[in-house]
Amino acid sequence: MVTDARNRPLRDLRISLTDRCNMRCRYCMPREHFDEHKFLAKKEILSYEELALIVESLVPLGLTKVRLTGGEPLLRRDVCSFIKMLPKELDIAMTTNGILLEKFAQELADSGLNRVTVSLDALDTETFQAMGDTNETPETVLRGIEAARMAGLTVKVNTVIRAGYNEHSVEKVAERFVGTDVIVRYIEFMDVGETNSWNNEDVITGEMMRKMLENLEPVAANHRGEVANRYVRGSQEFGFIESVSKPFCGDCNRARISADGSMYTCLFASKGNDLKSLLRMGANREQIADAVRSIWSKRDDAYSQNRGENVKPKVEMSFIGG
Repeated sequence: MVTDARNRPLRDLRISLTDRCNMRCRYCMPREHFDEHKFLAKKEILSYEELALIVESLVPLGLTKVRLTGGEPLLRRDVCSFIKMLPKELDIAMTTNGILLEKFAQELADSGLNRVTVSLDALDTETFQAMGDTNETPETVLRGIEAARMAGLTVKVNTVIRAGYNEHSVEKVAERFVGTDVIVRYIEFMDVGETNSWNNEDVITGEMMRKMLENLEPVAANHRGEVANRYVRGSQEFGFIESVSKPFCGDCNRARISADGSMYTCLFASKGNDLKSLLRMGANREQIADAVRSIWSKRDDAYSQNRGENVKPKVEMSFIGG
């Protein structure tokens, strides 16, 4: 096992399969900044074989979970073939906007995916399209969620709440999934990247959201490093990801690999560590593990605990996944 400078282990690897997305969510990939953006060329993106080699190299270091992200991971061709390449002992999850989920849900489950987290910021079309800057509708995402459930995948829904946009979604999304096994997680609007016009006044805190829901009972975390504060109301479970009001840096055990092969040790990092060059020089598992061990052992990130101090330009969330 490897630990960082704050004694945090490396357990969770987020892999960005692509920097492209079929939505333009205001808090992640605002159109005015990304419609003219130059996305990565195919040769710049790590192959599935290269990504699988990284994952295999990290298992001896203590890795237990892999989450596939983007951009939108289902935009990358043959993603199910990559899932089949991953070590079977790992917990394999995906975060998606759900637009293509109905089409791929059964194949994802058959390939070995365990869990899927689906972004759903509103149930009414007007708010959904405003938040996502899209012509898609929430019905498409809801069909994807149902297809994932029918395929046997564990499903969570992520709802980002931003003041002045979708406060009403707190109760509406909760109501929509009453009587199902879908876990709803609410996320505070975060200052990820440099383009989402974040302002602290736009943050609806987890505590404020809980007051909107009422009658919630707290429950213990499933494991150390779990980012969501868990609550139940009857048989329904909720999670609150409170990076702004209740930072969880102290237990953060996540590393991120961008589509072009850089390793980031924090969602709010300003730069990554190049693994692609090492891979393309023919490095083996031991050499990759040694490189990651060296990077992780020096890690001292605690951005959310120290928000506002020594601020540097941050990498965009769409580049390294949430």
